[in-house]
Amino acid sequence: MSRSLRRGALAATAVVFSIVSLGACAAGHDAPTLQVKPDNAAVTKGDIKVQNALVITQEKDKKGPAAVSATVFNTGTKEQTLEGITLPGGKAVVTLKPAGGGSKVIIPAGGSVVLGGKGNASAVIVGGDSVVDGNVQKIVFQLSTTGDVELEGFVVPATGMYAGYGATAAAAVPGATPSGSPSGSPSGRPSGSASASPSGSASAPVSGGPSGSPSGSASASTGTGH
Repeated sequence: MSRSLRRGALAATAVVFSIVSLGACAAGHDAPTLQVKPDNAAVTKGDIKVQNALVITQEKDKKGPAAVSATVFNTGTKEQTLEGITLPGGKAVVTLKPAGGGSKVIIPAGGSVVLGGKGNASAVIVGGDSVVDGNVQKIVFQLSTTGDVELEGFVVPATGMYAGYGATAAAAVPGATPSGSPSGSPSGRPSGSASASPSGSASAPVSGGPSGSPSGSASASTGTGH
């Protein structure tokens, strides 16, 4: 390459750098590219910071309740109680359940609580028919000292990176009978307790009874009375 061509290439490079620098200065510190925010919602109010707030629905073609997933930080010197979560704009009710039992979700001083996921506290949404995948849902966290902490979170299905953070069990319907209850009446007389009785004392007074009767103590109570 000749000297003239090299000088021309260097000059062109300098012009490009100058244009980029001028463009950045003209945009200033409030340029849109500097205002990019993370996908998951986060907000800070007082000592409380709510991060990665989402509403997670069931997987496609699966029925069941949705759930709120988030991490709640407490930077203060006193613990706070998460007294409730509401979803304005609908009739949905959020039921809180602490991790490991108990009756309250406590955010310790200088600590945090995770909502959603195995072994963590949960916030299951009952009656969330208005919760639709792809929408943005307003979520209000109600703290005992800080008060209401409001933000908006995406509604996403429990797939991919969100699998395992949604509700794991369908919410119980009030007045419904548990699925584990007996479905019908017993098909016959109990044979366990009767057969455990001594066969000698029970069989003597009922020798004329029906041959199909239990041979234990149950046959003694039904043979001679008829």
